[in-house]
Amino acid sequence: MELSERQEKIIQIVKNQGPITGEKIAEQLSLTRATLRPDLSILTMAGFLDARPRVGYFYAGKSANQLLSEHLRKLLVRDYKSLPVVVGEETSVYDAICMLFLEDVGTLFVIKEVGILVGVLSRKDLLQSAMGKQDLHSIPVGVVMTRMPNVITCELDDTLFETARKLMDYQVDSLPVIRPIEGSSQVEVVGRMSKTTITKAFVELAKEETV
Repeated sequence: MELSERQEKIIQIVKNQGPITGEKIAEQLSLTRATLRPDLSILTMAGFLDARPRVGYFYAGKSANQLLSEHLRKLLVRDYKSLPVVVGEETSVYDAICMLFLEDVGTLFVIKEVGILVGVLSRKDLLQSAMGKQDLHSIPVGVVMTRMPNVITCELDDTLFETARKLMDYQVDSLPVIRPIEGSSQVEVVGRMSKTTITKAFVELAKEETV
């Protein structure tokens, strides 16, 4: 968040003289306590200051970047995931290529039965298949996909920070969001987290901070 000049001055006063009461801060700024109250509330809620009854305000010792980082680490995949784009194991490579372009995604998730994840199909996988002279209509995606358990995934309660780090570390376009199936080693696909999804989430967060 962007602080006003007065809020910056308040932080500096508290940092140098804390604990200090609101009345003392107002006195140093030649303002009334009532005028200062909204600024103190904003700075306290944002985490720049701590307040204790009958004692006063303390500097929280955190920079704006630290506070933003802490906030980002609280954002969960479940609140930002998008719909997964899925195909069955027997889908042909040709049909998968068509779906990839029609849905405008970089990765397809391969499922069996009712949403059980069995593999992932990337642009690279499909490109390699198309480079030969095989009949793409006759090759099922199950032959060329990356199979479980060699698929990088994320879960509903993972943070956007953790998910973004996986996307970068493994250099993949998107991750399937999974939910374990009780009593089974299999998992269900319940969403998708891509680089675009995370970028949109951060843009929305920035918009909220400027409102």
